[in-house]
Amino acid sequence: MGMKETVSPDGNMDKDTGKIHLKRELGLISAVSMIAGTMIGSGIFMSPQWVLYYMGSPGASLCIWAACGLLAMLGALSYAELGTVIQESGGEYIYILRNVGSLPAFLLAYTSVIVVRPAGIAGVSLSFAEYVVASFFPDCPSPQVVIKCTAAACILVLAIINCMNVRLSMFIMNFFTAAKLVVLLVIIVGGMVLLFKGNTQVLQNAFDNTATGFGPVGVAFYQGLWSYDGWNNLNYITEELKNPEVTLPRAVMIAIPLVTCVYLLVNVSYFAAMTPQELLTSDAVAISWGLKVLGTWTWIISLGVALSTFGSANGTFFSGGRVCYVAAREGHLPDALSMAHVKRLTPSPALIFTSAISLIMIIPGNFSSIVNFFSFTAWLFYGITIFGLIFMKIKKPDIPRPYKVPIIIPVIVLIASVFLVLAPIIGSPQLEYLYVVLFILSGMILYIPVVRYRWSPGWLHCVTLHLQLLLEVAPADKND
Repeated sequence: MGMKETVSPDGNMDKDTGKIHLKRELGLISAVSMIAGTMIGSGIFMSPQWVLYYMGSPGASLCIWAACGLLAMLGALSYAELGTVIQESGGEYIYILRNVGSLPAFLLAYTSVIVVRPAGIAGVSLSFAEYVVASFFPDCPSPQVVIKCTAAACILVLAIINCMNVRLSMFIMNFFTAAKLVVLLVIIVGGMVLLFKGNTQVLQNAFDNTATGFGPVGVAFYQGLWSYDGWNNLNYITEELKNPEVTLPRAVMIAIPLVTCVYLLVNVSYFAAMTPQELLTSDAVAISWGLKVLGTWTWIISLGVALSTFGSANGTFFSGGRVCYVAAREGHLPDALSMAHVKRLTPSPALIFTSAISLIMIIPGNFSSIVNFFSFTAWLFYGITIFGLIFMKIKKPDIPRPYKVPIIIPVIVLIASVFLVLAPIIGSPQLEYLYVVLFILSGMILYIPVVRYRWSPGWLHCVTLHLQLLLEVAPADKND
Protein backbone atom coordinates (compact mmCIF):
# COMPACT_ATOMS: atom_id res chain seq x y z
CA MET A 1 0.00 0.00 0.00
CA GLY A 2 1.19 3.55 -0.72
CA MET A 3 2.02 5.87 2.13
CA LYS A 4 -0.60 8.43 3.08
CA GLU A 5 0.80 11.90 3.42
CA THR A 6 -1.21 14.81 4.75
CA VAL A 7 -1.19 18.19 3.10
CA SER A 8 1.22 20.56 4.77
CA PRO A 9 0.34 24.28 4.94
CA ASP A 10 3.23 25.19 2.65
CA GLY A 11 1.59 23.54 -0.33
CA ASN A 12 3.29 20.13 -0.57
CA MET A 13 1.66 17.39 -2.61
CA ASP A 14 -0.84 15.06 -0.94
CA LYS A 15 0.34 11.60 -2.05
CA ASP A 16 -3.05 10.12 -1.09
CA THR A 17 -5.13 12.33 -3.42
CA GLY A 18 -2.36 13.19 -5.88
CA LYS A 19 -3.23 16.87 -5.58
CA ILE A 20 -1.23 19.91 -4.56
CA HIS A 21 -2.12 23.23 -2.96
CA LEU A 22 -0.98 26.78 -3.58
CA LYS A 23 1.02 28.22 -0.67
CA ARG A 24 -0.31 30.72 1.87
CA GLU A 25 2.52 33.25 1.45
CA LEU A 26 0.89 36.70 1.54
CA GLY A 27 0.94 38.66 4.81
CA LEU A 28 -0.53 42.10 5.56
CA ILE A 29 2.21 44.14 3.81
CA SER A 30 1.96 42.06 0.63
CA ALA A 31 -1.84 42.23 0.82
CA VAL A 32 -1.83 46.05 1.07
CA SER A 33 0.71 46.16 -1.74
CA MET A 34 -1.44 43.88 -3.90
CA ILE A 35 -4.45 46.21 -3.58
CA ALA A 36 -2.65 49.58 -3.75
CA GLY A 37 -0.10 48.39 -6.32
CA THR A 38 -2.81 47.16 -8.70
CA MET A 39 -5.06 50.19 -8.21
CA ILE A 40 -2.28 52.71 -8.86
CA GLY A 41 -1.49 51.92 -12.46
CA SER A 42 -2.01 53.93 -15.60
CA GLY A 43 -5.33 55.52 -14.66
CA ILE A 44 -4.11 58.39 -12.48
CA PHE A 45 -1.66 59.33 -15.24
CA MET A 46 -4.06 58.93 -18.20
CA SER A 47 -7.67 59.23 -16.96
CA PRO A 48 -7.68 62.71 -15.31
CA GLN A 49 -8.30 64.51 -18.58
CA TRP A 50 -11.15 62.13 -19.47
CA VAL A 51 -12.91 62.68 -16.13
CA LEU A 52 -12.49 66.45 -16.68
CA TYR A 53 -13.69 66.12 -20.30
CA TYR A 54 -16.98 64.51 -19.30
CA MET A 55 -17.59 66.59 -16.14
CA GLY A 56 -16.52 69.97 -17.57
CA SER A 57 -14.98 71.51 -14.42
CA PRO A 58 -12.10 70.83 -12.00
CA GLY A 59 -14.38 70.85 -8.94
CA ALA A 60 -16.82 68.32 -10.40
CA SER A 61 -13.97 66.06 -11.55
CA LEU A 62 -12.49 66.08 -8.00
CA CYS A 63 -15.95 65.12 -6.67
CA ILE A 64 -16.02 62.19 -9.12
CA TRP A 65 -12.57 61.04 -7.96
CA ALA A 66 -13.69 61.18 -4.31
CA ALA A 67 -16.99 59.40 -5.08
CA CYS A 68 -15.13 56.67 -6.96
CA GLY A 69 -12.88 56.16 -3.92
CA LEU A 70 -15.90 55.96 -1.61
CA LEU A 71 -17.62 53.45 -3.90
CA ALA A 72 -14.45 51.33 -4.10
CA MET A 73 -14.20 51.40 -0.28
CA LEU A 74 -17.83 50.35 0.23
CA GLY A 75 -17.48 47.62 -2.41
CA ALA A 76 -14.25 46.33 -0.85
CA LEU A 77 -15.80 46.24 2.65
CA SER A 78 -18.72 44.21 1.26
CA TYR A 79 -16.27 41.87 -0.46
CA ALA A 80 -14.30 41.56 2.80
CA GLU A 81 -17.37 40.02 4.45
CA LEU A 82 -17.81 37.64 1.52
CA GLY A 83 -14.10 36.74 1.59
CA THR A 84 -14.11 35.94 5.32
CA VAL A 85 -17.28 33.79 5.07
CA ILE A 86 -16.38 32.03 1.80
CA GLN A 87 -12.61 31.60 2.21
CA GLU A 88 -11.92 30.49 -1.34
CA SER A 89 -10.02 32.18 -4.16
CA GLY A 90 -11.79 33.32 -7.31
CA GLY A 91 -13.46 36.60 -6.31
CA GLU A 92 -16.86 37.26 -7.92
CA TYR A 93 -16.82 33.88 -9.63
CA ILE A 94 -16.73 31.79 -6.44
CA TYR A 95 -19.20 34.09 -4.60
CA ILE A 96 -21.74 33.93 -7.42
CA LEU A 97 -21.25 30.15 -7.66
CA ARG A 98 -21.91 29.67 -3.91
CA ASN A 99 -24.67 32.29 -3.47
CA VAL A 100 -26.49 32.61 -6.80
CA GLY A 101 -25.90 29.51 -8.93
CA SER A 102 -23.82 27.64 -11.45
CA LEU A 103 -25.08 29.27 -14.67
CA PRO A 104 -24.36 32.94 -13.76
CA ALA A 105 -20.99 31.84 -12.31
CA PHE A 106 -20.14 30.11 -15.59
CA LEU A 107 -21.17 33.18 -17.60
CA LEU A 108 -18.86 35.27 -15.38
CA ALA A 109 -15.96 32.85 -15.86
CA TYR A 110 -16.61 32.73 -19.60
CA THR A 111 -16.69 36.54 -19.88
CA SER A 112 -13.86 37.16 -17.41
CA VAL A 113 -11.42 34.63 -18.81
CA ILE A 114 -12.09 35.40 -22.48
CA VAL A 115 -12.52 39.20 -22.31
CA VAL A 116 -12.56 41.13 -19.02
CA ARG A 117 -9.29 40.07 -17.35
CA PRO A 118 -7.23 39.92 -20.57
CA ALA A 119 -8.66 43.36 -21.53
CA GLY A 120 -7.50 44.75 -18.18
CA ILE A 121 -4.01 43.29 -18.62
CA ALA A 122 -3.86 44.49 -22.25
CA GLY A 123 -5.04 47.99 -21.28
CA VAL A 124 -2.43 48.47 -18.56
CA SER A 125 0.30 46.93 -20.74
CA LEU A 126 -0.55 49.32 -23.58
CA SER A 127 -0.32 52.22 -21.12
CA PHE A 128 3.08 50.97 -19.96
CA ALA A 129 4.23 50.70 -23.57
CA GLU A 130 3.00 54.20 -24.49
CA TYR A 131 5.02 55.83 -21.71
CA VAL A 132 8.16 53.76 -22.34
CA VAL A 133 8.13 54.24 -26.11
CA ALA A 134 7.28 57.98 -25.92
CA SER A 135 10.71 58.74 -24.44
CA PHE A 136 12.35 57.37 -27.62
CA PHE A 137 10.15 59.48 -29.96
CA PRO A 138 10.16 62.94 -28.30
CA ASP A 139 9.38 64.94 -31.45
CA CYS A 140 6.79 62.74 -33.17
CA PRO A 141 3.94 60.32 -32.35
CA SER A 142 5.10 56.86 -31.30
CA PRO A 143 4.56 54.15 -33.97
CA GLN A 144 1.67 51.85 -33.03
CA VAL A 145 3.66 48.76 -34.03
CA VAL A 146 6.42 49.63 -31.55
CA ILE A 147 3.88 50.33 -28.77
CA LYS A 148 2.09 47.03 -29.31
CA CYS A 149 5.34 45.03 -29.48
CA THR A 150 6.48 46.64 -26.20
CA ALA A 151 3.11 45.81 -24.58
CA ALA A 152 3.46 42.21 -25.79
CA ALA A 153 6.96 42.01 -24.29
CA CYS A 154 5.57 43.32 -20.97
CA ILE A 155 2.94 40.55 -20.90
CA LEU A 156 5.50 37.84 -21.74
CA VAL A 157 7.85 39.02 -18.97
CA LEU A 158 4.98 39.03 -16.47
CA ALA A 159 3.96 35.53 -17.55
CA ILE A 160 7.49 34.22 -16.93
CA ILE A 161 7.74 35.95 -13.52
CA ASN A 162 4.34 34.69 -12.32
CA CYS A 163 4.94 31.15 -13.57
CA MET A 164 8.33 30.99 -11.86
CA ASN A 165 7.57 31.92 -8.27
CA VAL A 166 4.87 33.58 -6.13
CA ARG A 167 7.49 35.18 -3.86
CA LEU A 168 9.30 36.73 -6.84
CA SER A 169 6.02 38.11 -8.14
CA MET A 170 5.17 39.59 -4.72
CA PHE A 171 8.67 41.07 -4.29
CA ILE A 172 8.21 42.86 -7.62
CA MET A 173 4.74 43.96 -6.49
CA ASN A 174 6.06 45.41 -3.21
CA PHE A 175 9.04 47.12 -4.86
CA PHE A 176 7.00 48.72 -7.64
CA THR A 177 4.28 49.86 -5.21
CA ALA A 178 6.89 51.66 -3.09
CA ALA A 179 8.45 53.21 -6.22
CA LYS A 180 5.16 54.53 -7.60
CA LEU A 181 4.18 56.02 -4.23
CA VAL A 182 7.48 57.94 -4.19
CA VAL A 183 6.80 59.34 -7.69
CA LEU A 184 3.23 60.33 -6.74
CA LEU A 185 4.63 62.00 -3.62
CA VAL A 186 6.91 64.09 -5.88
CA ILE A 187 3.83 65.22 -7.87
CA ILE A 188 1.89 65.99 -4.66
CA VAL A 189 4.73 68.00 -3.10
CA GLY A 190 5.26 69.90 -6.38
CA GLY A 191 1.58 70.79 -6.45
CA MET A 192 1.58 71.93 -2.83
CA VAL A 193 4.56 74.24 -3.53
CA LEU A 194 2.67 75.79 -6.48
CA LEU A 195 -0.45 76.32 -4.34
CA PHE A 196 1.59 78.03 -1.61
CA LYS A 197 3.06 80.30 -4.32
CA GLY A 198 -0.46 81.38 -5.25
CA ASN A 199 -1.30 79.19 -8.28
CA THR A 200 -4.96 78.80 -7.24
CA GLN A 201 -6.74 80.33 -10.26
CA VAL A 202 -8.24 77.02 -11.44
CA LEU A 203 -9.64 76.22 -8.01
CA GLN A 204 -11.26 79.66 -7.53
CA ASN A 205 -14.06 78.97 -10.02
CA ALA A 206 -13.85 75.23 -9.64
CA PHE A 207 -17.43 74.36 -10.67
CA ASP A 208 -17.85 76.58 -13.73
CA ASN A 209 -19.13 74.72 -16.84
CA THR A 210 -20.02 71.58 -14.85
CA ALA A 211 -21.82 69.01 -16.99
CA THR A 212 -25.08 67.55 -15.72
CA GLY A 213 -27.06 64.56 -16.84
CA PHE A 214 -27.21 60.81 -16.39
CA GLY A 215 -24.86 59.92 -19.24
CA PRO A 216 -21.84 62.23 -18.68
CA VAL A 217 -21.68 61.43 -14.95
CA GLY A 218 -21.86 57.69 -15.65
CA VAL A 219 -19.08 57.77 -18.27
CA ALA A 220 -16.95 60.01 -16.01
CA PHE A 221 -17.42 57.43 -13.24
CA TYR A 222 -16.21 54.71 -15.63
CA GLN A 223 -13.04 56.66 -16.41
CA GLY A 224 -12.40 57.35 -12.71
CA LEU A 225 -13.17 53.79 -11.64
CA TRP A 226 -10.60 52.52 -14.14
CA SER A 227 -8.03 54.08 -11.81
CA TYR A 228 -9.57 52.31 -8.81
CA ASP A 229 -9.76 48.91 -10.47
CA GLY A 230 -8.03 46.42 -8.20
CA TRP A 231 -10.00 47.24 -5.03
CA ASN A 232 -11.26 43.64 -5.04
CA ASN A 233 -7.93 42.02 -5.96
CA LEU A 234 -7.34 40.20 -2.66
CA ASN A 235 -10.60 38.27 -3.03
CA TYR A 236 -9.16 36.50 -6.05
CA ILE A 237 -6.29 35.08 -3.98
CA THR A 238 -7.93 34.44 -0.58
CA GLU A 239 -6.47 30.93 -0.34
CA GLU A 240 -2.96 32.37 -0.59
CA LEU A 241 -3.43 34.86 2.29
CA LYS A 242 -2.08 34.17 5.75
CA ASN A 243 -4.95 34.42 8.28
CA PRO A 244 -7.44 35.77 5.67
CA GLU A 245 -10.24 36.58 8.14
CA VAL A 246 -7.95 39.25 9.68
CA THR A 247 -5.64 40.17 6.77
CA LEU A 248 -8.38 40.80 4.18
CA PRO A 249 -10.41 43.49 6.06
CA ARG A 250 -7.27 45.18 7.46
CA ALA A 251 -5.60 45.39 4.05
CA VAL A 252 -8.74 46.93 2.53
CA MET A 253 -9.02 49.53 5.31
CA ILE A 254 -5.38 50.58 4.84
CA ALA A 255 -4.97 50.45 1.07
CA ILE A 256 -8.11 52.07 -0.34
CA PRO A 257 -8.21 55.23 1.83
CA LEU A 258 -4.47 55.64 1.11
CA VAL A 259 -5.01 55.43 -2.66
CA THR A 260 -8.05 57.74 -2.56
CA CYS A 261 -6.13 60.46 -0.68
CA VAL A 262 -3.17 60.13 -3.07
CA TYR A 263 -5.45 60.41 -6.13
CA LEU A 264 -7.20 63.54 -4.84
CA LEU A 265 -3.93 65.26 -3.97
CA VAL A 266 -2.37 64.34 -7.33
CA ASN A 267 -5.38 65.79 -9.18
CA VAL A 268 -5.16 69.00 -7.14
CA SER A 269 -1.47 69.15 -8.12
CA TYR A 270 -2.37 68.76 -11.81
CA PHE A 271 -4.87 71.63 -11.55
CA ALA A 272 -2.34 73.82 -9.72
CA ALA A 273 0.15 73.48 -12.58
CA MET A 274 -2.13 73.31 -15.64
CA THR A 275 -5.29 75.01 -16.90
CA PRO A 276 -8.26 72.77 -17.80
CA GLN A 277 -7.55 73.43 -21.50
CA GLU A 278 -3.91 72.31 -21.13
CA LEU A 279 -5.04 69.21 -19.27
CA LEU A 280 -7.62 68.29 -21.92
CA THR A 281 -5.14 68.65 -24.80
CA SER A 282 -2.41 66.61 -23.11
CA ASP A 283 -1.76 63.06 -24.29
CA ALA A 284 0.15 62.25 -21.09
CA VAL A 285 -1.00 64.44 -18.18
CA ALA A 286 1.78 63.41 -15.80
CA ILE A 287 4.49 64.18 -18.38
CA SER A 288 2.93 67.55 -19.22
CA TRP A 289 2.89 68.34 -15.49
CA GLY A 290 6.56 67.30 -15.23
CA LEU A 291 7.60 69.54 -18.13
CA LYS A 292 5.97 72.58 -16.46
CA VAL A 293 7.13 71.90 -12.89
CA LEU A 294 10.29 69.75 -13.01
CA GLY A 295 11.79 70.80 -16.34
CA THR A 296 14.78 68.61 -17.19
CA TRP A 297 13.90 66.26 -14.31
CA THR A 298 10.72 65.12 -16.09
CA TRP A 299 12.39 61.78 -16.77
CA ILE A 300 11.64 60.92 -13.10
CA ILE A 301 7.91 61.07 -13.90
CA SER A 302 8.36 59.02 -17.10
CA LEU A 303 10.27 56.37 -15.17
CA GLY A 304 7.70 56.43 -12.37
CA VAL A 305 4.77 55.97 -14.76
CA ALA A 306 6.51 53.03 -16.44
CA LEU A 307 7.21 51.43 -13.04
CA SER A 308 3.64 52.10 -11.92
CA THR A 309 1.96 50.58 -14.94
CA PHE A 310 4.25 47.55 -14.94
CA GLY A 311 3.53 46.92 -11.24
CA SER A 312 -0.21 47.28 -11.81
CA ALA A 313 -0.09 44.89 -14.76
CA ASN A 314 1.71 42.40 -12.50
CA GLY A 315 -1.10 42.60 -9.90
CA THR A 316 -3.84 42.29 -12.53
CA PHE A 317 -2.01 39.34 -14.08
CA PHE A 318 -1.47 37.63 -10.71
CA SER A 319 -5.15 37.76 -9.76
CA GLY A 320 -6.50 37.21 -13.30
CA GLY A 321 -4.77 33.86 -13.60
CA ARG A 322 -6.46 32.72 -10.37
CA VAL A 323 -9.97 33.26 -11.79
CA CYS A 324 -9.16 30.94 -14.68
CA TYR A 325 -7.55 28.43 -12.29
CA VAL A 326 -10.49 28.34 -9.83
CA ALA A 327 -13.14 28.15 -12.57
CA ALA A 328 -11.33 25.14 -14.05
CA ARG A 329 -11.07 23.56 -10.59
CA GLU A 330 -14.86 23.86 -10.23
CA GLY A 331 -15.40 22.11 -13.59
CA HIS A 332 -16.36 25.19 -15.64
CA LEU A 333 -13.18 25.24 -17.75
CA PRO A 334 -10.86 22.50 -19.09
CA ASP A 335 -9.10 20.45 -16.38
CA ALA A 336 -5.64 21.43 -17.60
CA LEU A 337 -6.24 25.03 -16.45
CA SER A 338 -6.86 23.87 -12.84
CA MET A 339 -3.37 22.39 -12.47
CA ALA A 340 -0.29 23.80 -10.74
CA HIS A 341 3.43 23.28 -11.24
CA VAL A 342 4.60 20.40 -9.02
CA LYS A 343 7.72 22.24 -7.80
CA ARG A 344 7.02 25.95 -8.17
CA LEU A 345 3.38 25.64 -6.97
CA THR A 346 2.09 28.27 -9.40
CA PRO A 347 -1.03 27.83 -11.61
CA SER A 348 1.11 28.03 -14.74
CA PRO A 349 -1.41 26.64 -17.31
CA ALA A 350 -4.01 29.25 -16.29
CA LEU A 351 -1.35 32.00 -16.40
CA ILE A 352 -0.14 30.92 -19.86
CA PHE A 353 -3.72 30.83 -21.16
CA THR A 354 -4.42 34.31 -19.75
CA SER A 355 -1.21 35.59 -21.40
CA ALA A 356 -2.23 34.21 -24.78
CA ILE A 357 -5.66 35.89 -24.71
CA SER A 358 -4.10 39.18 -23.49
CA LEU A 359 -1.65 39.16 -26.40
CA ILE A 360 -4.57 38.75 -28.84
CA MET A 361 -6.40 41.68 -27.16
CA ILE A 362 -3.41 43.97 -27.83
CA ILE A 363 -3.76 43.66 -31.62
CA PRO A 364 -6.89 45.85 -32.04
CA GLY A 365 -6.22 47.61 -28.69
CA ASN A 366 -7.56 51.10 -28.15
CA PHE A 367 -7.28 52.40 -24.57
CA SER A 368 -10.63 54.20 -24.32
CA SER A 369 -12.73 51.39 -25.81
CA ILE A 370 -11.01 48.83 -23.56
CA VAL A 371 -11.87 50.92 -20.47
CA ASN A 372 -15.55 51.30 -21.35
CA PHE A 373 -16.07 47.66 -22.32
CA PHE A 374 -14.19 46.42 -19.26
CA SER A 375 -16.16 48.62 -16.84
CA PHE A 376 -19.54 47.73 -18.29
CA THR A 377 -19.06 43.98 -17.94
CA ALA A 378 -17.23 44.23 -14.60
CA TRP A 379 -19.94 46.27 -12.85
CA LEU A 380 -22.65 43.97 -14.16
CA PHE A 381 -21.06 41.05 -12.29
CA TYR A 382 -20.10 43.18 -9.26
CA GLY A 383 -23.82 43.91 -8.90
CA ILE A 384 -24.75 40.21 -9.08
CA THR A 385 -22.07 39.43 -6.46
CA ILE A 386 -23.35 42.12 -4.08
CA PHE A 387 -26.93 40.88 -4.61
CA GLY A 388 -25.68 37.45 -3.49
CA LEU A 389 -24.21 39.02 -0.32
CA ILE A 390 -27.50 40.77 0.51
CA PHE A 391 -29.38 37.50 -0.11
CA MET A 392 -26.93 35.65 2.17
CA LYS A 393 -27.30 38.25 4.94
CA ILE A 394 -31.11 37.96 4.84
CA LYS A 395 -31.48 34.19 4.33
CA LYS A 396 -28.49 32.99 6.39
CA PRO A 397 -28.13 35.50 9.23
CA ASP A 398 -26.69 32.94 11.68
CA ILE A 399 -23.65 31.67 9.76
CA PRO A 400 -20.30 32.60 11.40
CA ARG A 401 -18.94 35.90 10.08
CA PRO A 402 -15.42 36.88 11.19
CA TYR A 403 -16.12 40.31 9.64
CA LYS A 404 -19.52 41.89 9.05
CA VAL A 405 -20.75 45.10 7.36
CA PRO A 406 -24.13 46.82 7.90
CA ILE A 407 -26.59 45.80 5.16
CA ILE A 408 -26.91 49.44 4.00
CA ILE A 409 -23.34 49.28 2.57
CA PRO A 410 -23.97 46.46 0.04
CA VAL A 411 -27.35 48.07 -0.79
CA ILE A 412 -25.56 51.33 -1.74
CA VAL A 413 -23.02 49.39 -3.83
CA LEU A 414 -25.83 47.47 -5.57
CA ILE A 415 -27.63 50.74 -6.46
CA ALA A 416 -24.33 52.17 -7.77
CA SER A 417 -23.75 49.02 -9.84
CA VAL A 418 -27.19 49.32 -11.45
CA PHE A 419 -26.49 53.00 -12.21
CA LEU A 420 -23.09 52.23 -13.74
CA VAL A 421 -24.55 49.50 -15.95
CA LEU A 422 -27.54 51.59 -17.11
CA ALA A 423 -25.94 55.08 -17.32
CA PRO A 424 -23.95 54.60 -20.54
CA ILE A 425 -26.80 52.67 -22.20
CA ILE A 426 -29.39 55.39 -21.40
CA GLY A 427 -27.03 58.35 -21.74
CA SER A 428 -25.43 57.34 -25.06
CA PRO A 429 -26.99 54.14 -26.40
CA GLN A 430 -24.64 52.27 -28.72
CA LEU A 431 -24.91 48.97 -30.51
CA GLU A 432 -21.73 47.70 -28.81
CA TYR A 433 -23.60 47.35 -25.47
CA LEU A 434 -26.04 44.96 -27.15
CA TYR A 435 -23.09 42.99 -28.48
CA VAL A 436 -21.71 42.77 -24.92
CA VAL A 437 -24.96 41.32 -23.58
CA LEU A 438 -25.22 38.89 -26.51
CA PHE A 439 -21.62 37.79 -25.94
CA ILE A 440 -22.30 37.10 -22.24
CA LEU A 441 -25.50 35.14 -23.07
CA SER A 442 -23.67 33.18 -25.78
CA GLY A 443 -21.92 31.39 -22.93
CA MET A 444 -25.16 29.41 -22.44
CA ILE A 445 -24.44 27.61 -25.71
CA LEU A 446 -21.33 26.13 -24.06
CA TYR A 447 -22.82 25.78 -20.56
CA ILE A 448 -25.59 23.32 -21.47
CA PRO A 449 -23.42 20.59 -23.10
CA VAL A 450 -20.11 21.19 -21.28
CA VAL A 451 -21.25 21.86 -17.68
CA ARG A 452 -24.86 20.68 -17.46
CA TYR A 453 -24.32 17.38 -19.33
CA ARG A 454 -20.53 17.17 -18.77
CA TRP A 455 -19.73 16.54 -22.44
CA SER A 456 -16.03 16.42 -23.22
CA PRO A 457 -14.40 15.59 -26.57
CA GLY A 458 -12.21 12.48 -26.49
CA TRP A 459 -9.08 14.29 -27.69
CA LEU A 460 -9.19 16.76 -24.76
CA HIS A 461 -8.09 14.12 -22.24
CA CYS A 462 -5.10 13.22 -24.44
CA VAL A 463 -4.16 16.91 -24.79
CA THR A 464 -4.42 17.37 -21.01
CA LEU A 465 -2.04 14.45 -20.37
CA HIS A 466 0.51 15.82 -22.84
CA LEU A 467 0.27 19.29 -21.27
CA GLN A 468 0.83 17.77 -17.82
CA LEU A 469 4.06 16.19 -19.03
CA LEU A 470 5.20 19.26 -20.97
CA LEU A 471 4.48 21.83 -18.23
CA GLU A 472 5.21 19.55 -15.23
CA VAL A 473 1.83 20.26 -13.64
CA ALA A 474 -0.54 18.19 -11.50
CA PRO A 475 -4.17 18.53 -10.29
CA ALA A 476 -4.52 21.10 -7.51
CA ASP A 477 -7.07 21.38 -4.72
CA LYS A 478 -8.20 24.30 -2.58
CA ASN A 479 -6.61 25.15 0.76
CA ASP A 480 -8.53 24.28 3.91
